[in-house]
Amino acid sequence: MAQDQLDGESKSNPKRVARAKAVGSKKNKEKLKDNPSENVSVSKTMPVKQSSQSNYPRHSLEKALRIPKAILEQNAGKESTDIEAAKFLGITNIKGPFSVELSSSLKFGFLEKPAPGQVKPTDLAKRIIRPQSDEDELKGLREAILNAPVISDVYKHYRGENLPDRKFFENTLVDTFKIPNEKLTEFIDIFTESLNKARLIENIGDKQRILDISSERNSPKVDTSLEFKKLSKAASVSASDTCFVMMPFAAPLGQYYRKIFEPAIEKAGLKAVRADDDLFGTGKIIDQIWAGITSAKVLIAELTSRNPNVYYELGLAHALKKPVVLVCSNEQDVPFDLKHIRVIYYDMYDPFWGEKLIEKVAENILSAIANPSETILF
Repeated sequence: MAQDQLDGESKSNPKRVARAKAVGSKKNKEKLKDNPSENVSVSKTMPVKQSSQSNYPRHSLEKALRIPKAILEQNAGKESTDIEAAKFLGITNIKGPFSVELSSSLKFGFLEKPAPGQVKPTDLAKRIIRPQSDEDELKGLREAILNAPVISDVYKHYRGENLPDRKFFENTLVDTFKIPNEKLTEFIDIFTESLNKARLIENIGDKQRILDISSERNSPKVDTSLEFKKLSKAASVSASDTCFVMMPFAAPLGQYYRKIFEPAIEKAGLKAVRADDDLFGTGKIIDQIWAGITSAKVLIAELTSRNPNVYYELGLAHALKKPVVLVCSNEQDVPFDLKHIRVIYYDMYDPFWGEKLIEKVAENILSAIANPSETILF
């Protein structure tokens, strides 16, 4: 029945019209079932607007404090609607840039949403904006870094290390942390600006080192258990896999094998091997070292003191393209042609240096296996 006929009879015979519409609807459903190619979804016929949101905050730590600060100053920190919060900043449109800024504040943990369309500064924001001491502010800023998606992951990944050269840093951000290429500059700017604000970066010559606060008193807890589980799964370590340790034998560095490296390797699920006491006692030592390096899934090199034997073994690892975890107590002992590779730096004057180093070495062993491009010496 044509649509104009239905319209004409809609008043005189409504039941007939209803039956006709029902029959037509049934036929349409059967047609779509028999011809799935004609079942075109809305997404194919209408353009879908891509979300402008990102997993990470799109504003630095300091800029993300702007909204909670305005609510504290102009509304005594009480619940405000999104519209009211915008007006406190002289903004009339709550969409676009303001909504992105609001999202950044939420991701750092500076705002909470008691109800849809309502925002309120958190206790964390209050401690930073109105601190009772320098310690309160610094601890709050660092806690915010650990709250922020992706930013916290990248911080944990590089803590205790120098940030790599720009191209290597970008490769890791894309491959490991899934930052889109077009967002790299934005993310790196936000990351470094935020960590500077939280005093988690220090300049060492022309490098930037990420401070490790995982065991410091009066610092927020750096929980890496989830990251460690992900690395363990990605690395696929078996009980027979070995980690060959290249290091000086003499004390005090030689003592780190039992105290630091062996526990770290075992934590990562591998067996620790060192040339002096774990390889066969007979035969040429060079052959034994070669066999140990060749069979190892991953290696550790203690670069402190520039030991020539360590450098020789490192050259063999380079020839075999083996992933190597580099460790050193100071910048000067790292050769210039290795500084593009990840190096774990430790400070023996830090009362927690041993605990930090065990945790970090274990993580980097798994990371080297899962992402060998970050640690292979070529």
